[in-house]
Amino acid sequence: MLSMVGLIGGLVLLIILTLRGMNLFIAAPLCALLVALSGNMALFPSSGVELDFVSTYMGGFAGFLSAWFFMFLLGSLFGKFMEDSGAADSVARAIVNKLGMKHAVLAVVIACAVLTYGGVSVFIVAFSVYPMALSLFKDADLPRRFIPATLAFGSVTFTMTSAGSPEIQNWIPIKYLGTSPYAAWEVSLVIAVFMAITGYWWLKRMITKAVNNGERFESRDDDPEIPERDYPHPITGVIPLLVVLALSFSLHDVLQQSALIVALLGGVLALLIINFKHFHNLSGAINLGTTGALVAIGNTSAVVGFGAVAKNTEAFQLAVEVMTNMPGNELLGAAVAVSVIAGLTGSASGGQAIALPLVAPHYLDAGVNPEQLHRVVAISSGALDTLPHNGYVVTTIRAICKETHQRAYWSMAALTAVIPLIGVALALALFILF
Repeated sequence: MLSMVGLIGGLVLLIILTLRGMNLFIAAPLCALLVALSGNMALFPSSGVELDFVSTYMGGFAGFLSAWFFMFLLGSLFGKFMEDSGAADSVARAIVNKLGMKHAVLAVVIACAVLTYGGVSVFIVAFSVYPMALSLFKDADLPRRFIPATLAFGSVTFTMTSAGSPEIQNWIPIKYLGTSPYAAWEVSLVIAVFMAITGYWWLKRMITKAVNNGERFESRDDDPEIPERDYPHPITGVIPLLVVLALSFSLHDVLQQSALIVALLGGVLALLIINFKHFHNLSGAINLGTTGALVAIGNTSAVVGFGAVAKNTEAFQLAVEVMTNMPGNELLGAAVAVSVIAGLTGSASGGQAIALPLVAPHYLDAGVNPEQLHRVVAISSGALDTLPHNGYVVTTIRAICKETHQRAYWSMAALTAVIPLIGVALALALFILF
């Protein structure tokens, strides 16, 4: 009982502290310590102790850092190079001139969707598209607090968990269900179209309401200022993005996650070669990109460490057991289990990896259609995972967009939690009825 109170209390406290802007290097281990103490976990490593707080927390922290460091570094450098060379501004102005100011938000969403469906990690999509998004929102005079929601909507909703997506959230179920990335593509297409249309309508409505209330784009001292004469041709900003997309897509099956390192390195080199003479302050861009990557991956690793401690408590194991053995419709049970576990761990892939080994054999033996189960698990993993402590949410809002949760989170939650939850319900209805 005490362990469950500690788990829930630690999670709620982490969410509250995150929303209030507390430093995650303090908040995450502090909340993880509360979970560990209530779960009777030893604090320090010693002989005869299987699990301890320090080793478990740092194992999660270091594991994420080790797996993602090069991607974060190269992704941050790519974004800073796009910004400093003026390539992002050039592409943004070309889009505005071609489509008009009213389609600035749509341009950002499409850019994110194309990169995500092309195999670029959602973390790196945010790094890559942010400079262009900033320019578009500035030119269109839109409140910059909606940039994180716009980036997230194009990345983690109708693309990340859809049939055919190369993102890990669509591939994890294959291992346990023997399906393909295109499992239940007909229903997936319906859900993706629904989420894209409904989410975009809601996003535009929120932004329009804010503008009507007098909100405008607010410039900051650290915003890039590139002299007019330094603007390169828009195509020089598009080519590096295409290089990242092409390399990521073509090498994904061979190199898996490592393909992203090669793709981002190709994009960084392409920017250097094509736009070298247009760089405003190359050494400054390198320094800022490196520092930004360290802050981003550090914040995310801190939250992952909390999840590692939470996963190793009795309360979490009990919660998983209850979630994965819910009575009633099997697809509904799977959706609830994956959504809740993803919310507890702050990770869509983590929710799947924990739930699927438990629910997959049970549901397959019960005769559940594996393709339907694949799609329900994929979509539901991308809903409650985006609670305030989620690593992608923290990185996008704080490290990349330099916003606060108070200003930027609620619009993001509407698009990345509410819309996917409705999508899950629609998918369940379609599978049950047809």
